[in-house]
Amino acid sequence: MKTITLSLLLGGLLFAGASHATAADHVHASHAWIRVLPSGLPAGGYVTLQNDGDQPVALSGASSTRYADVMLHHSSVEGGMSRMTMVDTVTVPAHGKAVLAPAGYHLMLMQASTPVKPGDSIPMTLEFTDGSTLVTGFVARPANAIDAGDEQSGH
Repeated sequence: MKTITLSLLLGGLLFAGASHATAADHVHASHAWIRVLPSGLPAGGYVTLQNDGDQPVALSGASSTRYADVMLHHSSVEGGMSRMTMVDTVTVPAHGKAVLAPAGYHLMLMQASTPVKPGDSIPMTLEFTDGSTLVTGFVARPANAIDAGDEQSGH
């Protein structure tokens, strides 16, 4: 009798743990791209994050084997001066989206381990505050690019 009760209890705990969805389970990435700058300058990473869940989620960072450091930044203009500040999180609202784009929130990609060329696909691991992750391919675009380009429009 104790064995059956213990088995049912353990089974229930496993089911409850498996049914708990993480932030990454509710987030879909699209239009992921990198603006590659010349001479080893930091690159910018951009992506649209769609949250299909009932709760907001927070992007807390990212990493890539191709870059030594990836940071979340926000660009803004105050008093006619452009500024860029590092941020801890970017919130993706429930049933909404967050757009990381030029002149706004973005990923600052520092020190590429090897040169990144337009057309390269760079895997990036997006990290959320609950510890979950979402691996997304970012397409490298030239320095004069302003968006993900036509090849990314349907992702």
